[in-house]
Amino acid sequence: MAGWLDRRATPLLFGLAAGSIAVAAAVLAGGDAAERAGLAARWTARAGLPLFLVAFLASTLVHRWPGPATRALLRRRRQWGLGFALAHTIHLVALGINVIVFAPGRSWQSLIGGGLAYVIIYLMALTSTDGWQRRLGRWWGRFHRFGIYYIWFIFTASYAGRAFGADPDKRVVGIIFGSIMIAALALRSWPRRRVAQ
Repeated sequence: MAGWLDRRATPLLFGLAAGSIAVAAAVLAGGDAAERAGLAARWTARAGLPLFLVAFLASTLVHRWPGPATRALLRRRRQWGLGFALAHTIHLVALGINVIVFAPGRSWQSLIGGGLAYVIIYLMALTSTDGWQRRLGRWWGRFHRFGIYYIWFIFTASYAGRAFGADPDKRVVGIIFGSIMIAALALRSWPRRRVAQ
C-alpha cells in the first residue's frame, strides 16, 4: 500500500480516474442531456474532494498516525494537489457545459468566488516545484497556505449553502460533506505532537 501511494503517478491517475468515473456515472444515471450535465457538474466536484483532503491533511496524518502510508502521503503531497487540480479541471469542463448550455444565470458571487478558487488552484499547481519554492522564498509557503484554506472555504461554503437550503436531498448532501470539511479543519487545527520523520 505504502509503495503504491509513494509513486509520483498515483495521485494523477487517481484524479483522472475519479473525474472520469464521475462523468461516466452521470451520463449513465441522467435521464436527458440537461440532467446528465447537472449530475456531471455535481459529481465531479465530489470526486475531487478526497484528493484535496489528502493534500490538506497529509502533514496532520503523519503527525497523528506516523507510518509508511502516511509518510508516503506527505512525501507526495504536491502530487496529490496536482491530482486534485486534474480532477477539478474535469469538473470545470462539466460545470462550464452545464452553466453555458443548460443552466445559465449563476449569481455573480458564485462566479467570482469559484473563479478565484480556480485561479488559485492553477497558480498552486504551476508553482508546485522546488524551483518556484526557491524563487518565492517565504511567500511560497504563505501563498500555498492561503490557497489551501481558500479552497477549503469554497468547498465548505458550497456545502453549507446546500445544508441550509430548501431541497431535502441537497440538504442531506450538504450536511454530510459540510461535516466532513469541518472535521478536516478541526483535525488539521488540533495541537500536534512532534514525531520523527
